[in-house]
Amino acid sequence: MSSLSAFDTLMTITNRPPLIMTRGEGSWLFDSDGNRYLDFIQGWAVNSLGHAPQAVVDALAYQASRLISPSPAFYNDRSIRLADLLTANSCFDRVFFANSGAEANEGAIKLARKWGAVHKQNAFEIITMINGFHGRTLATMSASGKPHWQELFEPKVPGFVKVPLGDLDAVTATIGERTVAIMLEPVQGEAGVIPAGTEFLQGLRNLADEHGILLILDEVQTGMGRLGSLFAYQQAGIEPDIMTLGKGIGGGVPLAALLAKEAVCCFAPGDQGGTYNGNPLMAAVGCAVLEELLRPGFLEHVREMGERLAAGLRTLSARHGLGEVRGTGLLLALAVPEGNADSVAEAARDQGLIINATRPDTLRFMPALNVTADEVDGCLAILDRVCSIRRAPDQ
Repeated sequence: MSSLSAFDTLMTITNRPPLIMTRGEGSWLFDSDGNRYLDFIQGWAVNSLGHAPQAVVDALAYQASRLISPSPAFYNDRSIRLADLLTANSCFDRVFFANSGAEANEGAIKLARKWGAVHKQNAFEIITMINGFHGRTLATMSASGKPHWQELFEPKVPGFVKVPLGDLDAVTATIGERTVAIMLEPVQGEAGVIPAGTEFLQGLRNLADEHGILLILDEVQTGMGRLGSLFAYQQAGIEPDIMTLGKGIGGGVPLAALLAKEAVCCFAPGDQGGTYNGNPLMAAVGCAVLEELLRPGFLEHVREMGERLAAGLRTLSARHGLGEVRGTGLLLALAVPEGNADSVAEAARDQGLIINATRPDTLRFMPALNVTADEVDGCLAILDRVCSIRRAPDQ
């Protein structure tokens, strides 16, 4: 582009490079100048099957010719099919569909508060984690623990008490008569891919049972196969009362879900809704995505590619004096001790690789779940080249 004026009609909400992406194919993204990029962000982990996967294309085309939106006043077959698939493959009994992870988390907060009003003498406080991220509505920003959000859009929604991730004693000390739930991500993605840990998650489940409160897992980023199991809670050996999904469930289209056990489902007609929620066009895509994830060998492939990428990142870290590799499956992070993750990500993009600097000292990797071994190796080769150039004496 010769001038940034071409972008002036869009509100400035983030710093974007002067590129216009026009086409995607699997792990590859193409800009308006014909440049090709190996995409290891995939729309912030939403393109679970890569760009323009045939299963999603076919589902959209077929469903668009049948029924797009009959309104939420009626059932539709695709939303029922997707709800059946989700409950059959999880510990939950009922599903509410939404358009984004933030909306699903907002619904989880509302459901917990309604449950507290009905079953726990109007208890409403939810314990959340410092550095957690649950979305950008006012309630989900209030639930989040991002430090630089503390003074933004005041006054916040009250009723959230934050504790350090992994500190079971702090959670125990915070539980009181007004506490209705504990809410967290199994892996804090925006914070730099920080796992909560199996011991902590199991401890939270025990605490919730002991005090008669709910455990809510935000699996917007970790769910739908991202960690190598269908859901992260399965790896911890626990069952939450409420779980939220987003990102990967839609394979790139706006789709999210709030799942809950029967005993928690206390919404009355009119308590929750949404014009587009559960519309058959998006639900048809969700069915196509989940059916792909459930194919024999698919999740095993995710685990294998995750191990391949993690091993390669550890080799690069040792070679170039970088930091630890964190994460599971295909949600991984590489620490950059120099605190220059943004410049590394920019240099990688110039070399044809798209990765995410989620923090000044952290690079994040979220490729398509069906990424190939050659593509993983290609990512590692580009990153190795970038790090070698940056370490050269004349740099």
